Amino acid sequence: MGTVPENDTLEKNSQHMMDRNGRVWLSGVGLMAIFFAVLLSGCDQTALNSPYSRAESEQNIVYSSFSERPKHLDPVRSYSSNEYTFLGQIYEPLLQYHYLKRPYQLVPLVAEQVPVPRYLDAAGAVLPEDADEKDIATSEYEIRVRKGVRYQPHPAFATGKGGDYTYHSLSSDRIAAANKLSDFFETGSREMTAADYIYQIKRLANPRLHSPIAGLIGQYIIGFKEFGKEIVAATEKQQQATGSERPYVDLREIPLEGVQQTGRYSFRIRVRGKYPQLVYWMAMPFFSPMPWEADRFYSQPGMDKRNINLNWYPVGTGPFMLSENNPNLRMVLERNPNFYGEHYPDHGEKQDASTGLLRDAGKTMPFIDKAIYSLEKESIPYWNKFLQGYYDTSGVSSDSFDQAVQFSDLGEVGLTDAMRKKGIDLLTAVTTSIFYMGFNMADPVIGGESERSRLLRRAISIAVDMEENISIFSNGRGVAAQGPIPPGIFGYRTGAAGINQYIYDVVDGKPKRKSIAVAKELLDKAGYPNGRDAKTGQALTLYFDTSSAGPDGKARLNWMRKQFEKLGVQLVIRATDYNRFQDKMRKGKAQIFMWGWNADYPDPENFLFLLYGPNSKLEHGGENASNYNNPKFNALFDRMKNMSNGPERQQIIDEMLEILRQDAPWSWGFHPKAFSLFHSWYSNVKPNLMANNTLKYKRVDPELRSKLQREWNQPIFWPVWGFILLLIVTAIPAVMVYRRHERSVAK
Repeated sequence: MGTVPENDTLEKNSQHMMDRNGRVWLSGVGLMAIFFAVLLSGCDQTALNSPYSRAESEQNIVYSSFSERPKHLDPVRSYSSNEYTFLGQIYEPLLQYHYLKRPYQLVPLVAEQVPVPRYLDAAGAVLPEDADEKDIATSEYEIRVRKGVRYQPHPAFATGKGGDYTYHSLSSDRIAAANKLSDFFETGSREMTAADYIYQIKRLANPRLHSPIAGLIGQYIIGFKEFGKEIVAATEKQQQATGSERPYVDLREIPLEGVQQTGRYSFRIRVRGKYPQLVYWMAMPFFSPMPWEADRFYSQPGMDKRNINLNWYPVGTGPFMLSENNPNLRMVLERNPNFYGEHYPDHGEKQDASTGLLRDAGKTMPFIDKAIYSLEKESIPYWNKFLQGYYDTSGVSSDSFDQAVQFSDLGEVGLTDAMRKKGIDLLTAVTTSIFYMGFNMADPVIGGESERSRLLRRAISIAVDMEENISIFSNGRGVAAQGPIPPGIFGYRTGAAGINQYIYDVVDGKPKRKSIAVAKELLDKAGYPNGRDAKTGQALTLYFDTSSAGPDGKARLNWMRKQFEKLGVQLVIRATDYNRFQDKMRKGKAQIFMWGWNADYPDPENFLFLLYGPNSKLEHGGENASNYNNPKFNALFDRMKNMSNGPERQQIIDEMLEILRQDAPWSWGFHPKAFSLFHSWYSNVKPNLMANNTLKYKRVDPELRSKLQREWNQPIFWPVWGFILLLIVTAIPAVMVYRRHERSVAK
């Protein structure tokens, strides 16, 4: 074979390099095209921006969020709404609130019926139901619980072939090797009995567990305080015997006089005197069953240090159980496989049938298999995910209010067009809460019982325009209060009869705040004409104590100053951190302040006790933050607090409210209004501000949700394809130039 010329070899090598580089470049473009084609092919199933897996997106799951880690999931300790979000679905107290009926009504949950007390005199003789309270020495509650209720699967119940508990006597090495509850692989279950409710009531008395209601319950359940002392003694004895810092004390072995088991499924609670509010506590997680096995399992040395305890891993009989506790990411509730099944209510209010709330009447709950709560600390990301369909429900923050809600010319609340197009619904409800501006009645200027201070407080109450406050800072989400009792609670009156006529005029049956001229007239009568002390001529200076110091707080405080300026009164803001503020309140050093209260139970006693003299924060460490102490009001409160609802109780409440309105220990503030949004696939939605266990009633349509999520989250690929096309268009001339250059070199 002959030789090849050098320049021919160069040309061929150059051509080879160009072809190879071109193929490499085209291969890269091709791979990119294939990649995006694959992405597009997957978009018909799950939106690309979905925070959930494809498997989860089409399951029977409720998606929600939480913003703060629940600290206590032990029902003896928990007393916070963010904790009740989970506890209410896991634990089952004796009673619950009817999901649909209003006013709120207690109904049985695990108890066979709402217990009715039997009254006894000092000699033990039975008294009639309408007996005078002073004749009642003891009230007895006989409680029967339903059969066949079983606990969720849990390692505390696991047993071996011989019947011994598998995990009740673990070695320190075995405990040290465990990082989470699921590291104990074997689980078991058993039937719940009356003894488990008794065990939990006994736990309430344990001083080491610091139950927030122990002091209150100790005033009523016979022998409760003494039982707490016996627990302390038994614990010290066990410490000496075992050397353990926190030994297990079997509470079954220590009798509690006021709580006695009368059968496998029945027990009796005996309280001093008359205390009808006890049944309300029976609807809270404090009165949930607690198996001794769980207490024994979690009490083993080393468990608490590894966060393997009731605060992280609750044990209940409810429709759901906590399957994942990762407070830095998400919390997951799953259906309890041992749940006995409860039926959706078959009746409610008149409008419930027409609004679809009775479509599931009589059907077995729960309707969902799982609830996933994702951590969301910021409101904007949460709101955006709700609009994308990745959360089923949402509140309405100030940042998103105008985007979601609009008011008609008549002031009626409605949704914006954007919300309606998405099929989103809105529900509103006035909460069983109150935010009020309090006056410290122990203060020498603003407080006291003199007519001078009373008129001063009334003048300020007129000047501080709560309707304006609600409009500016709450987007209109609230109702100005006429007294301490919110709507929906017995004792609250509607119409003209419920209007505080010291602060408002009645116009067409509705309240209209009195004018500043009236407020100034009252101020003049109080001895402060134009905001100056008539005796000294000095300007009246008052002090507002607060822990609010952020940007939002600054705007509110500036607004508050302007309210006092209407009267010519100078308001000095004293802002501190929350701990210092709490300390000032305890010591009665604050003069004027903002405070709030959420109902523990739907009874007027739970609000009127906030102004009961013996409940003063300064003298008794109670919840009467204003330190108000009117003997006539106190006497009426003592008569009213344990009465059954009826005309006589209403009459006494009316008298009490008249005293409060005249004395004005509070500028009555407002009752917040809750706004909640929910998507079209989420049903059986009705605000219930007292119930904690509402998840079991909810239903979702996962197919509709998945369909709308895909429609609302269509990926936009044209910029990518445009970029690829641009690369091709710009590369072709470059390749051509390169090829010509190589050929010229070769020649």
